[in-house]
Amino acid sequence: MPQRKKFAADGNVKDQIQKEIEANPVVVFMKGVPSAPMCGFSKQVVEVLKTQGVPFKGINVLADPDVREGEFSNWPTVPQLYIGGEFIGGCDITVELHQSGELAEELRKAGVKD
Repeated sequence: MPQRKKFAADGNVKDQIQKEIEANPVVVFMKGVPSAPMCGFSKQVVEVLKTQGVPFKGINVLADPDVREGEFSNWPTVPQLYIGGEFIGGCDITVELHQSGELAEELRKAGVKD
């Protein structure tokens, strides 16, 4: 069986997750990658962000079990969306915020949407 790539080679997954959240204005911890989501919920969040027209980083939690366990939002499901360093929510919340216009406002506050 092929070895899965480790997210944090030094073993400090929480620090690496924090660095990713701080370094990228929009981050989605998801199943799969943005070009090939591996669940319907991850696909929905990717589609919402594409509709918003903003760049984002997708991190595949399936590639490293430590990443999935190392997330620290206390949210029990994946995907998990972070904007401007803040946890926003999962799929349902992301879709609701998108439909209400609040997601666009959060993206503007983070400086990734005009």
